[in-house]
Amino acid sequence: MTDKAELLFLPLGGCNEIGMNLNAYAYGPMHDRRWIIVDMGVSFGDLRTPGVDVIIPDPGFIEEQRDNIEAIFLTHAHEDHIGAVGHLWHRFQKPMYATPFTAELIRHKLNDAGVIDKAKLNVVPLGGKVKAGPFEVEYVTLTHSIPEPNGLAIKTPAGTILHTGDWKIDPDPQIGAPFDSTVLEKMGDEGVLAMVCDSTNVFEEGEAGSEGSCRDELVDLIGEQTGRVAVTAFASNVARVESIVRAAEANGRHVCLVGRSMHRITAAAKAVGMLADCAEFVDEKEAGYLPPEAILYLCTGSQGEPRAALSRIAQGNHPHVTLNKGDTVIFSSRVIPGNERGIFDLQNALAEKGVKLITDRMRHIHVSGHPCRDELRRMYSWVRPRISVPVHGERRHILEHADYAKSLQVSEAVTPKNGDVIRLAPGRAKIVDEVPTGRLLLDGNRLIPENAQGIQERRRLSFAGHVTVAICFDDNADIIDGPEVFVRGYSEPDGRTLDETIDAFDEAAENAVDGLKRKARLDDETVERSLIRALRKVGERELGKRPLIDVSILRG
Repeated sequence: MTDKAELLFLPLGGCNEIGMNLNAYAYGPMHDRRWIIVDMGVSFGDLRTPGVDVIIPDPGFIEEQRDNIEAIFLTHAHEDHIGAVGHLWHRFQKPMYATPFTAELIRHKLNDAGVIDKAKLNVVPLGGKVKAGPFEVEYVTLTHSIPEPNGLAIKTPAGTILHTGDWKIDPDPQIGAPFDSTVLEKMGDEGVLAMVCDSTNVFEEGEAGSEGSCRDELVDLIGEQTGRVAVTAFASNVARVESIVRAAEANGRHVCLVGRSMHRITAAAKAVGMLADCAEFVDEKEAGYLPPEAILYLCTGSQGEPRAALSRIAQGNHPHVTLNKGDTVIFSSRVIPGNERGIFDLQNALAEKGVKLITDRMRHIHVSGHPCRDELRRMYSWVRPRISVPVHGERRHILEHADYAKSLQVSEAVTPKNGDVIRLAPGRAKIVDEVPTGRLLLDGNRLIPENAQGIQERRRLSFAGHVTVAICFDDNADIIDGPEVFVRGYSEPDGRTLDETIDAFDEAAENAVDGLKRKARLDDETVERSLIRALRKVGERELGKRPLIDVSILRG
């Protein structure tokens, strides 16, 4: 890097995975570089992170630049773009900017984090502009699967960047204005240095489809059902929620919201003037008194989340809602990769009850919120950037997007990984540095590094089980009690009892201690090493596992 003024882009999340977006832009010479942050999102835990529900990009590097950060800009209200605000704002303590609906949901996060009175959240009107140091940021209204999705036109002395956020081309989004290319074409005419663009659907031909195309199908589909109807969808897709409500009303059904997210999102939508003329929702406690043909439950849990409303209904442990033979569940959503097992388990549990299932594979009741190849082609034709910077995707998405952009006559394309520092100007775009990056895991109410010892131990426990051995010596190193062995996480082997396996551990522990001389028994570390070595051998021989072993040594 030189001491000339440079324009840099730094993704700290969102370039190795779909989700968990955290981006930074810098302008200026190295000794006086000013920064803005775009989005603070989360992703969600899986079997690799036992006990962890939420994962956050590690902001360590950009946190070190805090004195030089001008502001934080949020593009829209999906969790993978705003979900980390409550967890990370105190590390930066900079003014935030968002449009009304997004701001409404951010307020809840700041309140939950206990910083609502400290954080400065500025509400920007649709199409509004903000001056932040050397940056002038204009909110560009696009269309997506949530209200008020925005791209950001980031103007600097070195050129203009279009940061698209999440988007698609929807001529009939149901909530908000139809996609309008006018602003984008004007930007293209004025000149765009770089476009930092969504890559989610780059492998999909054609277009994502319009939200409006689902509404008529939902009216017809719900009208075909005779018993209770439950529809599950992403709560954040307020346009879909409204379509389901209208379809219910068209068929003489009252709507009952089931699930905290559904209540939270609809309340935020109403707070900014959306869903204003919908009929009042029926309370869960009252819905059960209505005839089956007069009720529609709008539920969270489309991805099989075990604690979500639909999973509780399927398992028969929801306090107010039951579904049985003759009822119908409609999945107005897609299967997010990685969630297949949970969704199929949920659907099997519902089918076992005799509930009819209808998915997006059977009827046209869902469309994606991200651009397919034809939409990307049109976006590039309007904006005409010199540089393409694909983000919001796995590695394969980003590489494919870069190749596609070049086929559309984009002069340059960079394929970033999280932590890559990309110089956009002056000169040709290139990766000029790499900064430390990683992930933080929300473990209970604490943020911990992804390689924290406790997480590693949980993984070992989940795969290899746990053995504890306790022994008590007197002052002369004679055994008062033990060694006593306890095992966790093992099943009875075929043809043998678990007690026989435990006996093998007991015998190995006794032999290990008996084999130590008195002087060795006086040293805790020696005793511990001997017991671990002996028990590990038994684990490998008897169970084919290398269990996590804890040793407790008492002296009386």
